[in-house]
Amino acid sequence: MAEKTIKLSVTRFDPSADAAPHLQSYDVPLKDDMVVLDALNWIKTHVDGSVNYRWSCRMGICGSCGMNINGTPKLGCAAFLRDYLPGPVVVEPLPNFPIVRDLVVDISSFMEKLSSVKPWIIREPTALFAGEHRQTPAQIDEYRQFSLCINCMLCYAACPVITVEPEFLGPAAIALGRRYMLDSRDRAGDERLKMLTGSDAIWDCSYVGECSAVCPKGVDPASAIQQTKFETTMGMLLPWGGR
Repeated sequence: MAEKTIKLSVTRFDPSADAAPHLQSYDVPLKDDMVVLDALNWIKTHVDGSVNYRWSCRMGICGSCGMNINGTPKLGCAAFLRDYLPGPVVVEPLPNFPIVRDLVVDISSFMEKLSSVKPWIIREPTALFAGEHRQTPAQIDEYRQFSLCINCMLCYAACPVITVEPEFLGPAAIALGRRYMLDSRDRAGDERLKMLTGSDAIWDCSYVGECSAVCPKGVDPASAIQQTKFETTMGMLLPWGGR
């Protein structure tokens, strides 16, 4: 019996040699438990060692292997080949990012946006030596969902606003800012709110919701954006404000 195979069409692009990205096809042995990342690893090991892509944990934790699979941003380690039968499976780099090579994209702007919301707990210096800062389960539940982000950038690839407005702060950064605003230990809420309500931030979101649809961890960044919009509006309209 002939071995089962599936065709992968993978974006290839070497900026030093290619005028534009193009697709190259490979026939990959198919096993029921194989994911797209397994197929790329097989190609790199057995057929073409020059194929470039990012990956690390293979467990949906590191967020490294984000790619466009048949037009949808997904983690390569979570996309089973059997779900794309009979093929082909078109594997492309994440949209809305400059291509470095093949499936590898430049994430510099994404990292700058994350850093801009100061994703760490900010307290007055004396509080650092004041002992434990305890939280109740209810206080943790306030921000737990937004703390699950693995920075895979799928939400940025799916966001239609970033497509036309690259400077938009973006879903993951806003959700992360929201996470720290909801943390009872943090004391920089006003500072972050200025960032989240400023130029190229929450008010630029058109609430299409694609960011939440593609999120592999159920973070729901669209909800984080709408919550912040609502509380900001309430803060302007009511004398006692929002939170």
